[in-house]
Amino acid sequence: MPLIRDKALSEDEWVSIGEEDPLPTDGSPVIVGLKCWRDRGQAIRAHNGPLGIRLDSDEAPEEIADDLGRFDLVALNFPNFNDGRPFSHARLLRERYGFNGEIRATGDVLQDQLFFMLRCGFDAFELREDKNADSAIKAFGDYTVAYQPGSDHMRAAYKARLKG
Repeated sequence: MPLIRDKALSEDEWVSIGEEDPLPTDGSPVIVGLKCWRDRGQAIRAHNGPLGIRLDSDEAPEEIADDLGRFDLVALNFPNFNDGRPFSHARLLRERYGFNGEIRATGDVLQDQLFFMLRCGFDAFELREDKNADSAIKAFGDYTVAYQPGSDHMRAAYKARLKG
């Protein structure tokens, strides 16, 4: 699947591990699901490479808050375009929990939502195979003004109108 990171096409070095899959022993960066983390936490904690966790939209950041410092990446899954919970989860990760690692959007990631995902704290986007990565990258330039504050610290339009 195409991966966009820093508004450009990027290689994905991360490996998703299923609940029954063995962990790689070569230090490869791995992403595990919340259930896998809970069931195999001790073995996963011993992994000698970067670690990421995948949360479905019904799994809140509060569930990993105590372990957040162990993760280099949090992947938030959009099961369909009209489920907006991952937007809130990304914002919570950045603002409430101070997570500075990569927050990746996965699942039904649509190019007309990329700007809003950036505003909420996402910085990587895993597109489905049927989506055009070049069009998605161009979509980052569709909006140049924001009307409310976000996790990206873009200056809101009302503040830009004020002098000083």
